[in-house]
Amino acid sequence: MEAKALLNRLIHAFSAPKPEPLPEPDEKLALGALMVRVAMSDHDYRVDEISRIDRLLSRLYGLNPVEAAKMRATSEKLEKQAPETDRFADIIRETVSFEARVDALEVLWEIVLADGDIDEAELKVIDDARAALGLSEEDSARARETAFLS
Repeated sequence: MEAKALLNRLIHAFSAPKPEPLPEPDEKLALGALMVRVAMSDHDYRVDEISRIDRLLSRLYGLNPVEAAKMRATSEKLEKQAPETDRFADIIRETVSFEARVDALEVLWEIVLADGDIDEAELKVIDDARAALGLSEEDSARARETAFLS
């Protein structure tokens, strides 16, 4: 009887529907994936960071809470697939204005500051993103200050 159950599980495993393929990231999903990467970089992906990402996605793109959570979930999956921060930052750099890139960096700083604890790993991701976005350290300092005040 156990062999039959095992055979049934194997058959069902191979016949189970495959998950939907992930969309090719655009500048919105790329920013979402960068937000997730920053939040996860300290290996402590906390509820306050997840909530902040959802609120930022909602604010930035006019999404309701469910839509923002779905976008974050897609961004989490994309983040796991892409090994380099540059991939997402390149998409943003190539498709939006300088001001929008500074705004993107500001959003990333908001994620870093969300839990009140700035970790070296978070700073590394921020600096990698800053460089890939084509922004200066001065741009990053201004973005951090603006994020801190918001």
